[in-house]
Amino acid sequence: MPCIFINTNRSVGTINPNIYGQFSEHLGRCIYQGLYVGEDSDIPNVNGMRVDVVNALKKIHIPVLRWPGGCFADTYHWRDGIGPQSQRKTIVNTNWGGVSEDNSFGTHEFMELARQLGCEAYFSGNVGSGTVQEFSDWVEYCNMGGVSPMASLRRENGREEPYNVKYWGIGNEAWGCGGNMRAEYYADLCRQYSTYLRNYSPEHKIFKIASGANVDDYHWTRTVLERAGHVIDAVSLHYYTLPHQDWQHKGSATDFTGEEYYTTLHKTLRMEELVENHSRIIKQFAGGRSIGLAVDEWGTWYDVEPGTNPGFLYQQNTMRDALVAAINLNIFNNHCDTVCMANIAQMVNVLQAMILTEGSRMVLTPTYHVFALYAAHQGAQQLESYAETSILNHDEQAVPTLHVSASCAADGKILVTVANLDSARAAEAKVMLGGVKASGVTGTVLTGPAAAHNTFAAPDTVTPQPLQATLTADGFTATLPACSVAAFTVTPQ
Repeated sequence: MPCIFINTNRSVGTINPNIYGQFSEHLGRCIYQGLYVGEDSDIPNVNGMRVDVVNALKKIHIPVLRWPGGCFADTYHWRDGIGPQSQRKTIVNTNWGGVSEDNSFGTHEFMELARQLGCEAYFSGNVGSGTVQEFSDWVEYCNMGGVSPMASLRRENGREEPYNVKYWGIGNEAWGCGGNMRAEYYADLCRQYSTYLRNYSPEHKIFKIASGANVDDYHWTRTVLERAGHVIDAVSLHYYTLPHQDWQHKGSATDFTGEEYYTTLHKTLRMEELVENHSRIIKQFAGGRSIGLAVDEWGTWYDVEPGTNPGFLYQQNTMRDALVAAINLNIFNNHCDTVCMANIAQMVNVLQAMILTEGSRMVLTPTYHVFALYAAHQGAQQLESYAETSILNHDEQAVPTLHVSASCAADGKILVTVANLDSARAAEAKVMLGGVKASGVTGTVLTGPAAAHNTFAAPDTVTPQPLQATLTADGFTATLPACSVAAFTVTPQ
């Protein structure tokens, strides 16, 4: 029987709720149709936001939402999305499908969405094709409470009080779609832009996030930290899980082999190596400042669903994706001393989405349910954990049987989240709690065949179910089904 050890006396810190952040880009049907339908839509909405989608997202306690991109951010000019909607420019989304959009969803609409969700806003600013003045004006427009040109413009557009947007990304993927820059050039731009992104209230200081590395580009992180570390609060990291590294043929979201299943999980596990290596560089060059790592794009990336627009990145979401989410969230939890934020890509209808929509219909994905199972980790004290397991497969498909993280909430309850990565066999797990005696334990599990997924015709194929756990003298035992994600809540004596 494999053992899971939870040491309640050791912790690396508090799990920042922002690790459970989301990402919404002007891409495909994420914003339009997914989140925003407009006030005149027959689909029930509040100020244009879909009621069903917002209500579902509120249940997983989204802490922060990144917008407007992604690659779209570095072609986005924020003034196009303010003022009367009938007078806004229609633009072409050159990054994603070449479609036209009318800018009916802009700054005010996004802040209304954040208000309805009860989350913080994270704006990704245009460095690739914008100007320092444009970016500086956007911060002033959102955050200036006194008298100024941008504050007056905001008031003309119907918002008296400042929005006090805290999180600002200084460009996106500057090494690629954000300008194809060299690290040295971007670092200098980051210093320049940061200088003009000002605080307009001592009570509402902004948090500046530099455009960070693509996967294992450690030179990028080192250069940005060496040259611009003194003007930022965090640096980003982007890493997507692809079954195949051929970007033209990444693999199907639902039709995959056992080999592809394990290869996908194996590649997901690389996130730990990336987090540790980039964090080590950050600590080395931070100069005593507290600089975090923001993994603000992560998740699975497959070929689009047959018959859909290739530029819309619409893909299904299976139990395999649920395991990918569990692995990443466990890793972020266990490195919460350096990971200050993470934003899965993306929230609705794009890549590893929480929700899929089709007209007035909505379906929750297995990944959504993992976020629900893990929600109590937000703001809790991380606990040291270790899974004594065997290794499945070998080489490029090697993965452990079990993957785990744990935390202790303010009320003393302990949340243990564990994934059984074995696609064929259940695991009889013995969880040992060091430093605490349990008086009760409840369990919930998400499980099914690796390719199982929810559809509009069958929306409840993969949903959480109760899982029996039995108290022991030093913890509890439980049977973890094959291909499953389980969450156990332990009540101490």
